Amino acid sequence: MVKPLAFKGDKKSKKRKTTHPDSSLALEDGDTKTLTIQNVTAEAEEDDSWVTAEAATDVTGPIIFALPSTKPTCIACDANGKIYTSELENIFGGDLATAEPHDVRQVWIASRVAGTNEISFKGHHGRYLSCDKIGALSSTREAISPEESFLCIPSPETPGMFSVQTVRERFLTIVDDCKVPEIRGDAESVSFNTTLRIRMQARFKPRLKANKESKTREKISRKELEEVIGRRLEEDEVRRLKKARVQGDYHEAILDVRVKGKHDKYS
Repeated sequence: MVKPLAFKGDKKSKKRKTTHPDSSLALEDGDTKTLTIQNVTAEAEEDDSWVTAEAATDVTGPIIFALPSTKPTCIACDANGKIYTSELENIFGGDLATAEPHDVRQVWIASRVAGTNEISFKGHHGRYLSCDKIGALSSTREAISPEESFLCIPSPETPGMFSVQTVRERFLTIVDDCKVPEIRGDAESVSFNTTLRIRMQARFKPRLKANKESKTREKISRKELEEVIGRRLEEDEVRRLKKARVQGDYHEAILDVRVKGKHDKYS
């Protein structure tokens, strides 16, 4: 499901909670696990904060290209596909690592080009970022060709920074010696002006998703564990089950604790 972009300062609508008519029914272990996964997914989908992409594999979903211009700017396009630099308003102390968009024209949808390591960037008007043979950027094409495919190469010197390479092995670069900075795609080598920061929505970052799932697995109370096992638990049993949830052998640990309980009952 496509979720509309939210910008800093927008009011968030509150969702009405409903109770399932069969909520009184007991859940099996598998059902509990399914509900947990669904809760994690829902929580991740609600996370509209912006974070820095750290690896090329992170670059997916809504992104902005934060440029190293004197006054912080990003790559934007108008409804006709003209590319220009747009000043960043949602930024703290000029630090590109805090940049967020305030206008949908600043946002691009990054997608992996099938069968390659290249990435395409679709603008708000449904057309792709493109770089021609002389390094001029535009966004007027509705289909992906080699000119709409880019490589995001991490900077070896500065973590969280990238150089974006075109099909002709040239780099996107900022031209900052005029009143309004310009962006082109004809730099022959990597330099300060070709090194930019890619900001993305947190809910699309693979490592953040994994961390959220891990933290959710850790969150279980003694009462919930005792309801699953069907009896009161010793302190060491609680610790063992919580540890098993993190390590991924939770259901095996449940069986062991249940068997131990039966042995203790008849000994």
